[in-house]
Amino acid sequence: MARLPTIAPTAGLPLRLADLRPWGDADFAGRLAQWLGLPQDGRPRVQLECSGTSALMVALRTLKTLSPGRGEVVAPAYTCPLVALAVAQCGLQLRLCDLRSDALDMDPEALRALCGEQTLAVLPTHLCGRVADVAMALDCAQAVGAYVVEDAAQALGAKFGAHLNGQPVGTLGDIGFYSLAVGKGLTTFEGGVLVARDAALREALRATSAATVQPSRWWELRRSVELIGYAALYRPAGLHLAYGAPLQQSLARHDWVAAAGDDFDDFIPQHPLGRWRQRVGCRALERLAAFQRQTAEQAQRRRTQLAAIPGIDVVADAAPQARGTWPVILLRLPSRAARDALLRAHWGDGSGLSLPFVHVLTDYGRYDHVLASARHDRVDQARDWAGRLLAVSNSPWLDDGRFAQLLQILQQTALDAS
Repeated sequence: MARLPTIAPTAGLPLRLADLRPWGDADFAGRLAQWLGLPQDGRPRVQLECSGTSALMVALRTLKTLSPGRGEVVAPAYTCPLVALAVAQCGLQLRLCDLRSDALDMDPEALRALCGEQTLAVLPTHLCGRVADVAMALDCAQAVGAYVVEDAAQALGAKFGAHLNGQPVGTLGDIGFYSLAVGKGLTTFEGGVLVARDAALREALRATSAATVQPSRWWELRRSVELIGYAALYRPAGLHLAYGAPLQQSLARHDWVAAAGDDFDDFIPQHPLGRWRQRVGCRALERLAAFQRQTAEQAQRRRTQLAAIPGIDVVADAAPQARGTWPVILLRLPSRAARDALLRAHWGDGSGLSLPFVHVLTDYGRYDHVLASARHDRVDQARDWAGRLLAVSNSPWLDDGRFAQLLQILQQTALDAS
């Protein structure tokens, strides 16, 4: 039997050959600010960094300078391990907040219990484009004099409010950041974006970046070559080489952490985002809104079909009347056993299944050295989410025929679990 084409795990925006031209508009920060609908009042409203993680580090170092007596950062227990590494490298202590039982968001009671006079920042996280309840996080943080940093790494283009002109996710908290990494929609292979509501805070962020982020020809050359590789291989004919083969090798070793891309080392590069990659971003940004409309319409149709399967929950936005983005469709299965059996049978076979993250942060083991006392935070509901969560690719390359086959697989899984 011929091998089926590899499906991208998320709906990323493909690049075109014309995007790679070495000339043209390089005002990527200005174009992003305009695209987000941010006011144009002189100084740029958008600050570019080399990755979402680097942007988070710039934000945390800035806040640490503004509030030197505080040293704790509260984040969801189920999030990217890079958050834990970034917090530790900024000399801060991470605290892990349990999740709501009914939504992929921090539990309000658990968050209030964690917030105190040592809390520097709270990180509501828009995981996989699902919009978190930032208003709740603001209430908890402001009650103790802490800041709110929105982790919108996977949610560029999402909005608070169901209407088209709603407030962009990432702009309700004191600071917000987005990632331009592969698989996040718009990409410069790696890249980060910082926004802040307050003009003085924006100036402080720029000052921190100028003082701590140094140019690196090596890293910029490497990322530029990787971006060219992405442009060449991020299409059905090239994905097996770039994604499918490494995934199958990881699964053959039963290494789900590597398969999910959760195997990070401690080093986090920090350098400016080069002008050529900014030009690529400017050109691709022109197509992002149309691409996100296409994937949102596809997700709406498929969510309806998935929601009809008994015992399988389609994860919605936690914030009321929000309009998230749809790189994937998240499902919560009846049990960990059912989810794991499904992955063992179909992860890597072209069905479009994957995991956002394998574990809650305390369960990896390899990150214990940066968690310190956070290893003892209670995260029972988050652990249940981690054990039952499943991502279905929302890539347009997962066509209706293959999606129909996936529906049959999920229906059989639900029957077996009942």
